Amino acid sequence: MYIFSVNATASKARDDIAVGQKMAFIVYIHFLDLFGAEQLCKLYLMRAGFADIEIEKRKLVPSSLVQDPRVVMADKAMAEAIKTGYMIQMFDE
Repeated sequence: MYIFSVNATASKARDDIAVGQKMAFIVYIHFLDLFGAEQLCKLYLMRAGFADIEIEKRKLVPSSLVQDPRVVMADKAMAEAIKTGYMIQMFDE
């Protein structure tokens, strides 16, 4: 599993987000390969209506943590990514 710190620009207006507004995200991708995980991260954000996607930081989560039930129970985002393959969390800048 990889965790990405990402900035992206809204290409569609949403609830409290105007077109062109830059947003920060934390994206969890449950995938073995870094290149593939980065591409999936970008794809999921594009499907959500964002463009100009810039991955700022990348972090590999060791498989020992992903397989530890105590860690997964404590991290809801990780649990969601394991269940569905990804999880996106948006932050206001």
